[in-house]
Amino acid sequence: MGILDRFRHNKAAQDKAKDMSDAAERKVNERTGNKYEGQVDEAQQRMEGSLGMDRERPDRPDRPEGQ
Repeated sequence: MGILDRFRHNKAAQDKAKDMSDAAERKVNERTGNKYEGQVDEAQQRMEGSLGMDRERPDRPDRPEGQ
């Protein structure tokens, strides 16, 4: 079993990675004044998808309103 397989089966590691990914997304959007929000969101989705961390994006219940 490879490291990515172990990651995909470790819920705690995925939760931490999602938190870090969201924090990075917020920081980039903050620094760019949300100018590239769509591109940043798409890049985050691709990164998470490649790691097997797909999550529903339309309503984003884990994301605070206004961000």
